[in-house]
Amino acid sequence: MECARKVLRILPRNPQTFRRSIAMTSSSRAKEVIEQLKETNPYYFKYADKIAKMQQTSAEEFLDRIERVMKPIVDGKSQARSYSELLNPKEKLATDQAELPHKKLTDIMKMELIADKNAEEISQIWIEYHKTKDVLAATLTTAQYETLTGRAKEHPIFLLPLPRSEGFEFILLQFAANTVHFTPLLAYQVHHENAPECLTLVHYTEMQDKGIILMRGEYDTKVLTAQEAQCLANELQMFYYMTDENKLKLLETFTKRPDDFKHMDLIKEVENIQLV
Repeated sequence: MECARKVLRILPRNPQTFRRSIAMTSSSRAKEVIEQLKETNPYYFKYADKIAKMQQTSAEEFLDRIERVMKPIVDGKSQARSYSELLNPKEKLATDQAELPHKKLTDIMKMELIADKNAEEISQIWIEYHKTKDVLAATLTTAQYETLTGRAKEHPIFLLPLPRSEGFEFILLQFAANTVHFTPLLAYQVHHENAPECLTLVHYTEMQDKGIILMRGEYDTKVLTAQEAQCLANELQMFYYMTDENKLKLLETFTKRPDDFKHMDLIKEVENIQLV
């Protein structure tokens, strides 16, 4: 009983006082995180007002969002929502990738244009079809696509460094069905479920029996230039299509040992990429 009384005397008698002490602790921690963001992310000031507003509204929620971004994998499980859910946060959607609907080629192109063509002819038509559109377009072999989907299952979330005049901006990517979604990391830290996508890559598999996969990328021109969107697509290829020991090691570290992941190691792997 004496021990119990000692414990009771330590706790604030007024519940409101106790809650305020917790809030002050969270607020202090949030301020520390803000200072870290200022030092480590050159794009902090672009979102400074929104970050400050969220911090003042709910320091606990702000810290939770930062934690889920900085440690996206905990005990082998993703801490991020699927992007289909992010785009429609008020609707309850399936988070299992297998349950997410695939986007269909018929939504953007008349199938009769390529139905009787071989892989080489389809590739030429696909590229020509998109020449006058503000989108990315490319084709993959079935082997490349199998490599991509295999690695996507193991590493459904990753970061890509986008070179810009101020330095590098980190872009968060996530796979869902036949689509890869990209959003600026800092925007995700700020907006979380409302984070806008800056690039979406869709892989159409309708012509897979002919040995070809059609890829189309749509990007937000207010966030990315065509060259920057192409750069992200190239980096995705570097990490998910090709076999490179250093890049595969970074994927493994990010997914399985996030505390050991170093952003500078990632930048070194792509620092020779230049926007043309």
